[in-house]
Amino acid sequence: MAAPGRMLPSPTKEGPLLLWLLDVLKPMNRTRVKQLLKFGGVSINGQSVTRHDHPVKPGDKVIVLRGSPPPEETILERAGINIVHQDDALIIIDKPAGLLTVATDSEKHVTAFAILSAQLEAIDAGRPYVVHRLDRDTSGLLVFARSPEAQETLQDNWEEVTKTYLAITEGTPNPAEGLIDTHLAETRDLRMRISPQSEGTKRAITAYKVISTYEKYALLEVELRTGRKHQIRVHLASRGHPVIGDQVYGAKTNPANRLGLHAWKLGFDHPVTGEWLETEVPLPHVLKRIV
Repeated sequence: MAAPGRMLPSPTKEGPLLLWLLDVLKPMNRTRVKQLLKFGGVSINGQSVTRHDHPVKPGDKVIVLRGSPPPEETILERAGINIVHQDDALIIIDKPAGLLTVATDSEKHVTAFAILSAQLEAIDAGRPYVVHRLDRDTSGLLVFARSPEAQETLQDNWEEVTKTYLAITEGTPNPAEGLIDTHLAETRDLRMRISPQSEGTKRAITAYKVISTYEKYALLEVELRTGRKHQIRVHLASRGHPVIGDQVYGAKTNPANRLGLHAWKLGFDHPVTGEWLETEVPLPHVLKRIV
């Protein structure tokens, strides 16, 4: 049985599929035509075809399948990734909790970098360049550059970026607003701990403010003044109020089945134009329902 879709006129001469589609599907642009091919949106004589150089010839029955998903649905949305901002210099995504930023020894393929790379490759739009990272279990804003030059500019100025998180803690910090200024060191088990200043430690500064409370939890707005590994998690745990779901640093509850930490806002000078760019993504529903 033929797949439902739009039947195209039969080719008048033999030639490569992509070139023929570009002509017969005008004014559809080249990018969209390649998307159709890449993601199984074209059928020839009842068989899905994805190769650009597949030969078509007179008498072939070519169908553009209805409901063929564009790559952003196939690659990004299935991974739970939304693009928040995109231009020629950078891409900012909303990363879901549970997804690595980049590959590790145990996970090479299911990462934000790999998924975004596949998306850009599918539409011949270059590749992403890593600017910074989010912990696997932290959701929210993650910035990728689109050139080595933009990557270098963003990384060189990353300390100047305003980085604001939302955190849900066990209990309510007292005072309700404050600044935590310590030094952190990494232990052999790759955890971070507060440590006296020494050659092997790094200064970490976190500002926090309680926004609301609900029963045994509190919602905090947290600003990173420095960007150390696990900084927010260690600092809040040191005050006796670990982030929910953070068993590594002492949390006893996990009401959302994930870490209660979300990269909420970013603000920085655009690496090319120099204009101030600010982005924001709301707290995921699974966390919002708690507070």
